[in-house]
Amino acid sequence: MFAVTHLRQAVLLSLYGASAITALALAPAAHAQTLATAEADVAPTPLQSVTVVGSRRATSSSTDTVVPVDLIPMNKLAEQGGQFDLAQTLTYISPSFNSTRQSGADGADLVDSAALRGLGSDQTLVLVNGKRRHTTALVNLFGARNRGNTGTDLNAIPMLAIKDVQILRDGAAAQYGSDAIAGVMDISLKKSKGCEAIAGYSQYSAGDGENWMGSAYCGFDIGNGGVLALTGEYLDRGRSNRAEPDNPRIIGDTKTESQTIYANGELPTTGNGRLYFTAGAQKRDGSSAAFARGGVGSDDIPSRNSAAMYPNGFVPFINARIEDRTAILGHRIQLGEWNTDISQTYGYNKMKYDISNTINASIANLDLQNGGRGVSASQFNAGGFSFQQLTTNLDLSRYYDGIMGKGMNVAFGAEYRREEFKIFAGEAGSYIDADGVGNGGNAGSQGFPGFQPGDITNAKRHSNAAYLDLEADFTDRVKGQAAVRYEKFSDFGSTVTGKLAGSIRVADSVLLRGSASTGFRAPSLQQSHLSTTFTDFIGGVPKEVVLAPNGGVVANAAGIPKLKEEKSTSFTLGTTWTPTQAISLTADLYHIKIKDRIVLSGRFTADNYPDLSARLAALGVGEAQFFVNSADTKTQGIDLTASHKATVLGGRLNTFLAMNVSKTEVTDVHAPASLRGFEDVLLSEKERLYIEQGAPRSKFTLGFNYGLGAWDTDLKIIHFGPQTLGTFSGTAEGVPNQRYKSKTSADLAFTYNINKNMKLTFGGNNLFGARPTAQDADQTDNGFKYESVQFGLNGTSYFSRLWVKF
Repeated sequence: MFAVTHLRQAVLLSLYGASAITALALAPAAHAQTLATAEADVAPTPLQSVTVVGSRRATSSSTDTVVPVDLIPMNKLAEQGGQFDLAQTLTYISPSFNSTRQSGADGADLVDSAALRGLGSDQTLVLVNGKRRHTTALVNLFGARNRGNTGTDLNAIPMLAIKDVQILRDGAAAQYGSDAIAGVMDISLKKSKGCEAIAGYSQYSAGDGENWMGSAYCGFDIGNGGVLALTGEYLDRGRSNRAEPDNPRIIGDTKTESQTIYANGELPTTGNGRLYFTAGAQKRDGSSAAFARGGVGSDDIPSRNSAAMYPNGFVPFINARIEDRTAILGHRIQLGEWNTDISQTYGYNKMKYDISNTINASIANLDLQNGGRGVSASQFNAGGFSFQQLTTNLDLSRYYDGIMGKGMNVAFGAEYRREEFKIFAGEAGSYIDADGVGNGGNAGSQGFPGFQPGDITNAKRHSNAAYLDLEADFTDRVKGQAAVRYEKFSDFGSTVTGKLAGSIRVADSVLLRGSASTGFRAPSLQQSHLSTTFTDFIGGVPKEVVLAPNGGVVANAAGIPKLKEEKSTSFTLGTTWTPTQAISLTADLYHIKIKDRIVLSGRFTADNYPDLSARLAALGVGEAQFFVNSADTKTQGIDLTASHKATVLGGRLNTFLAMNVSKTEVTDVHAPASLRGFEDVLLSEKERLYIEQGAPRSKFTLGFNYGLGAWDTDLKIIHFGPQTLGTFSGTAEGVPNQRYKSKTSADLAFTYNINKNMKLTFGGNNLFGARPTAQDADQTDNGFKYESVQFGLNGTSYFSRLWVKF
């Protein structure tokens, strides 16, 4: 039995890669159960739902995939992990996954964007139970990560509801459609029976940033052979502040409070059919601190403050209410030899802003001119935006035994998707310029001017897609995969993508695998239609900036063309090696080229582009930005994993190493005809470096798990590679770029298994107190010496959590 278990482990490790190694190494006590569960998930049944992302083969069993797929079981991470949300948990587990909590980045402070292989957050497709999940309504405009990108809010899903996360590290647009350039993440929700609950607490060593978390899960029988799983979670994250005592800024974690509920289950229907359903909702209230405004006697008086309201200055708070809802309803049934799946997915994300501890200085100035004290309201409804997505899928698959050698799986299907993006205007006081355009940029609520009536948007589009997917076992050792997809969008046209992949087992312990594919990413409705005016601090000086929507008056005046899809080509080549039952290694090289990448442009002003001067003056702003297909990029890298199991001093020692090294380069900048000669403005060095090095170019995770008796000890050492980001002044003016040195963090946790139904975990994260390299605050994006890069700026934290099963 021992040998069989380890043979199964070797197969699963070669199947799923480093993250499976990580998860299995973290759970030695439940090792055999985890393996059994994982094998059951992919064992062939008459009507088996596909659980391995990247494959539509309903007869999948414990054999090697032709492309790298990481399987991360979430049971132990949810029960004992030091991080309380999904994005941060995966950051410290998967080497190719990055999510850095931002600070001083407006709405991006409230939603942690996530991405694979150093590419943008909107170039990673996220699925839930195999169905496309909606993105957020937010476009990241500030912060060092994912600027100009939309993304998926992983933290809207409670960790206790998740069975596992599968990460396909390969281009898969031909299989799943838009966004799957860097890879695909599939979050599978639990349907197991029984109940469990978790209570957790954490705090930074500085004494702030308290986190309180309570979560409960219960799965039970319904109907005749059905199951319903319910999860509820409450999370309260306190604000942290790393600004110096004499610095009026508040820089650190935002304050958030969220309540989440999820349901997941299925019911038998006629014959062998199963009706499946998922529903989830989260309400999140967040508060982010904006840049501080000066007091009486500062440069901000009288244009951006009022002595009657804030004589000593003030810090505006950008508060937001985020609503996130999702629902999936589908039916699987075997009709003859065909496995049939029809489903409807709904997703909705809404973000409404409320700005407090603020002022509309133009109203205060007008009041002062009219003989008043010089006051305005201190709180404003600033409007917001929403995004809705409806996706209908029909999927059919059948396995033909003995065709193309040993057998072939044929899958085909169709998809219809409808999307809607809305912008809501704020109350008048949040945006009006009461004392006239051009009087010092004092209009609107300080910290975040509200959306204006001219920003109101109700944009819609739909798309239709059809695909064909073939998987063949040519021999017991040679496998192949081919896919082609046609997709047509109502707003920019159609595209065809394809993929070829294969694997060869050259020896019992060695597998070679590779793939070649084309891909695409449609411009998001948010990128195409976002319209807003905001205040940015450049070298400590406030500037009004308009983000002009594609197809609007300002964008047309600048000659910005209509957005179109990004196109990609992707190649991977890898190997897995399991020389013994206790050792497993994987290595995968990748090469991704993206043409016509959609980027957020640099800032156009009356000085660097005089043709816009009249338009900008009429708007009362000094600068304009646009979304434009202006860059070609090349990303190359390697993923390496290794694991080892041993018995040491009577205990179980599991060791794993997972690493990613990648490099992204902008290979070409192509400007529209009206902007030729302005390429350095269209994609400034600062914006170029955000694309190339918004994420560390390398990340290594070395983990040790040692179990002895009732105690379990976990040690992870995480090394983040260097980054280089630009400055506002630019190297042309003799200001060097911001260089962030490599940093190493360590997490340590101890778990005491009180009994089989209760365990207590305590430990610390970032025990070395590492922080990013200090910079000139006038040149950073968040206006502070510590930028939100690599792993954040808060330092060491301590945590404890109690898990109970009942």
